[in-house]
Amino acid sequence: MIKGGPEVIHQHGPLDHIIQQPNEQWDCANVVGFPGISSAPSYPSKQIVESRGDNPERNELSQWVEHVTRQLIEDLPENETEGLQINGTGTTHQDVNNIVPALLAEIRPKKIARINSSEGIGQPQHQWSSHDDHLARGENNTNRNETAGNKGMNGLDDQGLNLITLLLECAVAISVDNLGEAHRMLLELTQMASPYGPSCAERVVAYFAKAMASRVINSWLGICSPLINYKTVHGAFQVFNNISPFIKFAHFTSNQAILEAFHHRDRVHIIDVDIMQGLQWPALFHILATRMEGPPHVTMTGIGTSMELLIETGKQLSNFAKRLGMSFEFHPIGKNTGEIDISTLQIRRGEAIAIHWLQHSLYDATGPDWKTMRLLQELSPRIITLVEQEITLGGSFLDRFVGSLHYYSTIFDSLGAFFESDDSSRHDVEHGLLYREINNILAIGGPARNGEDKFRHWRSELSKSGFMQVPMSTNSMAQAQLILNMFPPAHGYSLVQGDGTLRLGWKDTSLFTASAWTSPNSR
Repeated sequence: MIKGGPEVIHQHGPLDHIIQQPNEQWDCANVVGFPGISSAPSYPSKQIVESRGDNPERNELSQWVEHVTRQLIEDLPENETEGLQINGTGTTHQDVNNIVPALLAEIRPKKIARINSSEGIGQPQHQWSSHDDHLARGENNTNRNETAGNKGMNGLDDQGLNLITLLLECAVAISVDNLGEAHRMLLELTQMASPYGPSCAERVVAYFAKAMASRVINSWLGICSPLINYKTVHGAFQVFNNISPFIKFAHFTSNQAILEAFHHRDRVHIIDVDIMQGLQWPALFHILATRMEGPPHVTMTGIGTSMELLIETGKQLSNFAKRLGMSFEFHPIGKNTGEIDISTLQIRRGEAIAIHWLQHSLYDATGPDWKTMRLLQELSPRIITLVEQEITLGGSFLDRFVGSLHYYSTIFDSLGAFFESDDSSRHDVEHGLLYREINNILAIGGPARNGEDKFRHWRSELSKSGFMQVPMSTNSMAQAQLILNMFPPAHGYSLVQGDGTLRLGWKDTSLFTASAWTSPNSR
């Protein structure tokens, strides 16, 4: 049995929450498909639905990181190792280690000195403000640091500032292979930051430092062999689905687009690029089974790397479809998508093909991107639903570090806005899911280690390859808004519709983007 069962929407009058009961059998009587489809409100082509957090001091880490890393990107050459001329006459390793402190000096109060593992832990916290900085510098309110102060840095304490500073210094050292200096800073960071800390800054730094320590060890040893406990990962993924709207957003907006593409089709084939536990599909099955024109025959190909979990997922989905009275068959494929030949997929004449891909950074679910793109072109699907993380996975180590620090500090902020530091669900997500993604990006190294070219954004690559974008409909927007309304408005989640996509994020930062595509030769 799949732990936790499917996503189940319960309606008791107004629909105001989604509930998943642990170890609950999949019961078709409890699944309520897509509420409000027939009477979905009309949304303009571009709409922003946003709610702000009521405690800005608890949720400012990502805004501060954004300001600092933007300066880091602007001040460093595009190729940091070549631009810094490490091996020639020019910048030395010592100079490199001074780059980040010099950048930070422009936006930090001068009286804050970096603390080390033996001092500063018990010191009173200094609440930083642009006013304090102006007094220290003798500058007026036109100073550019006023912008930094207005970005929400007023509540980040001395320890948090110093942790981020030291982390940035360490990243620069790693980027130029100064592993000895990086090792020294990592020892300091591991003594200063704990994943159980009260602040988001401390928790983020703890996990980044752990991933970067693995990176340094891997660089010394010249090996990298990631071990993945898929059951643990999938369990953390399900907890994230329960406590945050991001995964539900991906599931329900994609299901709506697939439902519309399958209109009046009696044979459909869904290919899930990384199916995991298949949590999103029971809701789609329910609405397909109750169509006015009757249920279609559904074939599903579940792709993943653990055949044991794929078979378990297939059994659960088959049992659920049987209780709905729907004709269904499931085909598990224990390979990366880029390793699959089209003949393996058992495509039948007359089937409408839908391909779903919820991207993540837990592990490489596809293999070489160009091979995956070639397979998509050969399949000529009626619909591709794509949900992308707004994070850079390619490029240099420093590129990945900057992008992932901004991205994950934002997600940690969103969790910290509602859950206390000792909340077990929050720790499960941070430790079992977010840390694994951070580790995969920084320690395992992605394209830098395996030599594979990864697309920055699949949306642009699909367009270049001849696929046509299918604008996300007003019903998809209604689904996304429905999900968002199930969480307290003080959370600060933001939903944006525009350019045919739907974007869900935290405050002003987009984190997940949903889009839909079709082949010009679709079946």
